[in-house]
Amino acid sequence: MSDFLAQFNGYFSGLKQWQEWDQLRQQLWQSEQPWFVYFVGEAVPEQPLSIDELRHFLAEIDKLLRQDHQEEYLGIVYVDHRPTPSFIKIYDPNHLGSSCGSRGLKILPGWVLSHTPPIDLRASFPNPGGRRRWWQGLFSRA
Repeated sequence: MSDFLAQFNGYFSGLKQWQEWDQLRQQLWQSEQPWFVYFVGEAVPEQPLSIDELRHFLAEIDKLLRQDHQEEYLGIVYVDHRPTPSFIKIYDPNHLGSSCGSRGLKILPGWVLSHTPPIDLRASFPNPGGRRRWWQGLFSRA
């Protein structure tokens, strides 16, 4: 099993409150460590983002989550270790599926942030067209 997959299947803590997300974003914003950002189902990144690209992603994903997940609670962001995160799963608010997994479907996150180079998690399942357009346009304007 790859390091990425072992981390992906490891223990995660969910961020329940928007304030927790704000704290995590601030932590990542100030981070100087390399972060891979993987839109699951699209091309697996071979290089981590630059600091400017990471900050751009954080600003845009924050806008997207707040627009598409208009709830008082968050509950769709999971982190491996809150004090020093190295692996983060962000679930797409428009593709949550069954949270308890009772239908036998494993719902993959929309985005994975990690220090470890990612592997392809979902090559055979295309992403929703709207998210694909969002992802493709994210860095074309930068």
